[in-house]
Amino acid sequence: MKNKIKAYRFPIILLISIIIGSIIGLSFGKDATVIKPLGDLFINLLFMIVIPLVFFTISSAIASMDSMKRLGKIMGSMITVFVVTGIIAAVFMLIATIIFEPGSGVDIPLVKPEEVQEEMSFSEQLVQTFTVSDFVDLFSRNNMLALIVFSILVGVATGLTGEKGKPFTSFLTSGAEVFMKIIQLVMYYAPIGLGAYFASLVGEFGTDLIGDYAKAVIIYYPVSILYFVIGFTLYAFIAGGKIGVSRFWKNILAPAATSLGTGSSVASLPANLQAAKRIGVPKDIRETIMPLGATIHMDGSCLSAMLKIAFVFGVFNQDFSGIDTFLTAIGICLLSGIVMSGIPGGGFMGEMMIITLYGLPLQALPIISAIGVVVDPPATMVNVTGDTVSSMLVTRHLEGKDWIEKTDIA
Repeated sequence: MKNKIKAYRFPIILLISIIIGSIIGLSFGKDATVIKPLGDLFINLLFMIVIPLVFFTISSAIASMDSMKRLGKIMGSMITVFVVTGIIAAVFMLIATIIFEPGSGVDIPLVKPEEVQEEMSFSEQLVQTFTVSDFVDLFSRNNMLALIVFSILVGVATGLTGEKGKPFTSFLTSGAEVFMKIIQLVMYYAPIGLGAYFASLVGEFGTDLIGDYAKAVIIYYPVSILYFVIGFTLYAFIAGGKIGVSRFWKNILAPAATSLGTGSSVASLPANLQAAKRIGVPKDIRETIMPLGATIHMDGSCLSAMLKIAFVFGVFNQDFSGIDTFLTAIGICLLSGIVMSGIPGGGFMGEMMIITLYGLPLQALPIISAIGVVVDPPATMVNVTGDTVSSMLVTRHLEGKDWIEKTDIA
């Protein structure tokens, strides 16, 4: 019993700090924002770490691989898992929207958006997504996919260099270990940082999630929590049986709480890498999948995209039914949650795609955008924790069904 309490001690402390922060926010309202700098300090520390962390973890994981065939297997399995879980998330929300009809009876004045971003050609968007024009631009989290591409190239080149590249491999591996240790140090501040962040968050927005979007919120929050609890428990069981479920829930609270408070998959990456390590996911798998997942794998975005489609159909009194409508909606959810999530401005592009494919007026754009704002916290939580369980599923596929029993964790 004492060992169990010790194992769950940090998650319990985090949970208590979040509850205390939420109570402070509810009690003091907007006055609670006075302690927001304590939360901002925690978030900024995470953002400060994430760029070198992504570089060292990805490049060292690939450089240390025995062969590039291993990298190909990881990437292939990862894409399969991302697509399958994205489809399941979209169908999960589709069923909920059919039952509860989120947009029915909603009366929102249609205001034409003041500005619409200028569309870029596909080739220009592709170049901007995967590359930068200057090396120093790699050091911005706004160019995360470009950094990932660079890290993969460094890892592959180091591995192909052979004996002469081994000293550099040691440097990369050492760098990854150092930044993982920095994460541990920063996470000691997490209870204070998250408590303060939740206090200011609840104090500022706690009463604002009421009104025309209440029905969408009432649907999304429970559905996302159900998907988080039921769906991820099932995925963890498929990946590692009862031990997989136990390790998943023992370690997932820190990244879940960080993502819920920050609303950022990138800011949650350090905590998520640490959780995957404690679960027992192999180094090369977790350090390849986690950074990529934080950028291009968004189950929570698949859930919200389906809700946006159903909601705007209700607002415009259109019939949201039929296999063609549903398949198109699932396709849009996949594009929004996997492809466009990694593109700068991808959220806006996904919303424009909904309007264009369904022939909706441009006035629908602010309506759809507003839904994204109100459902962002749980959506980010599902996005982040989905990466953790996906890394477990990839490990199950590559290492066999008994991988978790062979894993030696501290």
